This record gives sequence, structure tokens and C-alpha cells, in this order.
Amino acid sequence: MKRLLLKLTAALALTVCIGAAQAQTTPIKFILDWRFEGPSALFLAPVAKGYFKDAKLDVTVDAGNGSGGAVTRVASGTYDMGFADLAALMEFHANNPDAPNKPVAIMMVYNNTPASVMALKKSGIKTPADLNGKKLGAPVFDAGRRAFPIFQKANNIGAVTWTAMDPPLRETMLARGDVDAITGFTFTSLLNLEARGVKAEDVVVLPYPDFGVKLYGNAIIVSPKLMKDNPAAVKAFLQAFTKGARDVIAKPDAAIEFVKARDGIINVPLEQRRLRLAIDTVINSPDAHSEGYGQVKAPRLALMASQVSDAFATKTRVSADAVWNGSFLPSAAELNILPPLRK
Repeated sequence: MKRLLLKLTAALALTVCIGAAQAQTTPIKFILDWRFEGPSALFLAPVAKGYFKDAKLDVTVDAGNGSGGAVTRVASGTYDMGFADLAALMEFHANNPDAPNKPVAIMMVYNNTPASVMALKKSGIKTPADLNGKKLGAPVFDAGRRAFPIFQKANNIGAVTWTAMDPPLRETMLARGDVDAITGFTFTSLLNLEARGVKAEDVVVLPYPDFGVKLYGNAIIVSPKLMKDNPAAVKAFLQAFTKGARDVIAKPDAAIEFVKARDGIINVPLEQRRLRLAIDTVINSPDAHSEGYGQVKAPRLALMASQVSDAFATKTRVSADAVWNGSFLPSAAELNILPPLRK
């Protein structure tokens, strides 16, 4: 009887210990800006490699349907954290000044906006000035379309007309000649055009950052509730993410296996190219090197806030201080994950 009591006591103690360990693990629901494609490896790698688990986090990553949706779902409390274009976050803040749970950006992943204007060479469009009077196409919520007035002003472009379509039709309509040019993320639309039989050398790409538009791109966002209730978990998330991002940037082709594990029908070579293109254009960029990976510079952030306020015609002016909180970032040494720039 005594031996049985000892066994029961030991089993109970083990159960309590396991329960305590589980209680220390923080569940975090994370939503991407888009479906599972090459760049989502940045978030899927630390899940698959156990970096989040080692940080006592139970992170689930779901596909999204646009940055605006990611922002609103974090704001609603459906998700704790997400990945979204900073301009979309700014717009939400300025148009919903009384919202009780406005998400905040805490780490810059795409130091430069991936947005660009793309046209076929046969259209005769070579420079931004050639867009005068042309017909452009993009979904109404496309980040490049929303920010086009900033690109337009920076390059003295005259009036253009817009055609709206669902995302899957954007590149198809350009290839067919239904529109003269499109806006979109370079690493999305360029490869989608190739998938529709258009050769890369037949496409003119006008990246926003190359033509006077220094907008920040996508950032990790978090709900104020999680920041307040569990700041340690937020900090741990960024440290684990940074560790995973280092691996992905070092070996992007291998990282696509984590994307394929979530979407078995992806085109692996295509997504490898998409991820490498994202790294080369908006992650490992000259601006990211000068500002420090994951970080922002106050003057540039303030300028973007002003530009977004004007271009998006927001109800109130965007407050740069309200949309950004860099206090959870890993140390500068931990963030030093970018390889040397290609010459």
C-alpha cells in the first residue's frame, strides 16, 4: 500500500510538472500577408526548426489574403500577431483613431517596399514619364496601387486610368494587352508573368525605391493586448524569428521545404526564385544595411507617415510614433544577419 501511494504521489508530481511546463508556453496565432509562397519561409522555418518552441512559444502560422486583412484580424483579436505592409497599418490607424486595439509594428522585415510598376517592353514604356495617359491595372487593395500617388508625384507623372481586377487576373490582363502596365510586388508579379509565358527580359520593371519612393515595406505587427499582457513573449518571438531568418537568408533554396510542407502543390523552383528575389531586393537592401536589419529611422518613418496620409486621404493624419515600437527588438549584434551586399 505504501509503495502504491509513493507511485501515485510521483505520478501526480510528474503531471503537475508537465502541466506547469505547458502553462509556461504562450500560444501565439500569427497571420501572413498572403498565401504560402517563398517569403513565408521566414516564418515557417522557425516553427519547423523548433526555435519558437525553444522560446516557450506555441506559434501557429496561417495564410492571409492581403495586408489590410492581416491588420484588421490582429485588431479584432482573431490573431495575436501578423505580417503586413506598413502603409496598410498606417492607414488603419489614421482611419480608425478610436479603435481600442490598434496593432503596432515592432520589426521591419522588408526595409523597402516591394511595389513596382511593370509593363511589357513592346508597350514602349521605359520610364515613369511614359506612364502619362496610360491604363494601369491592379486589385483595388494592392499596396502599389494605393501608394501610386506617391510614385506619381515623385516622378511628375500625369493622369492615368485604372482598371480593377481580382489578383489572379492581374498578370493575365497585362500579358493579353488589356492594360498597359500593372502595379504589384516585384517578386510576385514578375514571376507570375513568367508563369503565363512572358519572358523576364520582355518586362520593364520600375521599382518604387529606385524612383524616389522610400516607403518601408512589410513589418511584423502585434496587438497592444499581447504587448501589455506578455511583453516577454513578444521579445522571445522576435529573437526566435531572427534566428530563423538568418537560416533562411543563408540557405533560401533549402528553406522552401518548409513552405512545401504547408502547401504541397507549390512550384518549388519558382518559389525558390521568389524567395531569393525578395531577399535581394527588399530584405538584404542597401537601406537595410545602413539602418540595421529590423529597424527604422525616425525621419524616414515620419516622411512615410505624411506621404501615406496624403496619398490615402486618411480621416486623420498618421502618427509615426503610434505605429512603431522598436523596444522589443533583439540586440544589434543579434540582428546582424545580413550577408554582404552583392556588387
